Amino acid sequence: MIKFISYDGHWPNLCSGTLVLEIDGVVRKDFNLCSGGRVWFDADWCEHVESGPWVVEVPEDLKHLRNEIEYVVNMNVPYGCCGGCV
Repeated sequence: MIKFISYDGHWPNLCSGTLVLEIDGVVRKDFNLCSGGRVWFDADWCEHVESGPWVVEVPEDLKHLRNEIEYVVNMNVPYGCCGGCV
């Protein structure tokens, strides 16, 4: 069972927070978040910031739970984007 405890990342670098989950009764903090969003510039150099779902880097012993972990994270952490600080 995966339970969301907290995440303290905030705009503009939402991906740099600490994610805390409880997995099978054990509190874990050893995750990294990477956004599915993106930042791009059009022909007039106007920036476009698109948020997207999180991809979670998980420790080797939790690789088999990655999909479930990402689901829980995306249900609880607002979408962000790498480059949100543009």
